[in-house]
Amino acid sequence: MPQSNRKFLVIADDSTESRTALYFAARRAQATGAHVSILATHQPSDFNHWIGVAETAKREAETAAETLLESMAEDAEAVTGERPELLLREGDIRDVLSQLLDEDPLISLLVLAAAKASDGPGPLVSALARGKGLFSSRAVPVTVVPGDMETDEIDALV
Repeated sequence: MPQSNRKFLVIADDSTESRTALYFAARRAQATGAHVSILATHQPSDFNHWIGVAETAKREAETAAETLLESMAEDAEAVTGERPELLLREGDIRDVLSQLLDEDPLISLLVLAAAKASDGPGPLVSALARGKGLFSSRAVPVTVVPGDMETDEIDALV
């Protein structure tokens, strides 16, 4: 499959659903010649009145996000044979995602996974379902993968 500049974006978190979305994106990218990008965010510290504590908390959050990104990168690379683009940003996920989609015109698909838990599909999927959207200036297609989908089921789709 010829390579393209298109990117499929996955949001990194500690959930198994995030890994399911990543596998789907990696398989789809492999099948279409696209690339995988993985975004992890961390929240700014609430300890602004204690500078030392705030810096320590920020470093710990960045380190945890970097570790998660590296782990997910290994999973994606095992499928595609190519190192994915890793993106680490500070801020609320919705704001960061909207800004990233505006900045990077090569992102052509956002891949999310619905939560397996009975308390709802997850915050990003819920925001989309309520019509709040995630995009400000350009629309990007979104694929929502069932969080409990097995890899062989994904393989059969791609």
